[in-house]
Amino acid sequence: MNTRIVIIPTYNEIENIQAIIEKVLSLNPVFDLLIVDDGSPDGTAACVKKLQIEHPNRIHLLEREGKLGLGTAYIAGFNYALEKSYEYIFEMDADFSHNPEDLIRLYEACANQGASMSIGSRYINGVNVVNWPIGRVLMSYFAGIYVRLITGMPMQDATAGFVCYRRKVLETIPLDQIKFIGYAFQVEMKFTTWKYGFKMTEVPIIFTDRTKGESKMSANIFKEAIFGVIQLKINSLFKRYQAA
Repeated sequence: MNTRIVIIPTYNEIENIQAIIEKVLSLNPVFDLLIVDDGSPDGTAACVKKLQIEHPNRIHLLEREGKLGLGTAYIAGFNYALEKSYEYIFEMDADFSHNPEDLIRLYEACANQGASMSIGSRYINGVNVVNWPIGRVLMSYFAGIYVRLITGMPMQDATAGFVCYRRKVLETIPLDQIKFIGYAFQVEMKFTTWKYGFKMTEVPIIFTDRTKGESKMSANIFKEAIFGVIQLKINSLFKRYQAA
């Protein structure tokens, strides 16, 4: 059985979904795929089902009713991957902002270099973002500084959504207690992993903004991230984390 699975949450990604699936399936070593679709009205799930006929054991699909949020999509995906006994579990966007080739480097950081979580980092070697307006680059970059100041976590790119987890991380974290659903979810997962004492590493990547489809960023998502970090820090003062 393959030990690697890539979780891709989708909502209206019909322009990207076939290409991203085919690219991930072409990689060596082999990665399976789990698409978590939130009731996309554009036919994203239907496209995935067609591709499943060609690759019945490599492509998995969870269909949900309506937009339930990025965080809940990943939690559903994590539980599915744990149930199916995968050892390396990845997060990745559907829109090619994350280069599928970098999955191999994230995997090697966990499988061969001792990390329990590897993060595809836009900022570990300067600023490596393509096609974002300067305002969004600055917002994202300074968000990372803000997270480090509030939490003390030594991550350059705490909001990154390109991640590899060893199975033991997701087995240790009480996934039903993860609160946030937007970009604060990414911070919460990294912060919780760090608090449990797992080894984390950042792998430099180049992030390229989507060329097809629409961004899911919103003011509410950004607001959750800003205030959620403070809430995370306060809540952590009243929790006990048993080091892994």
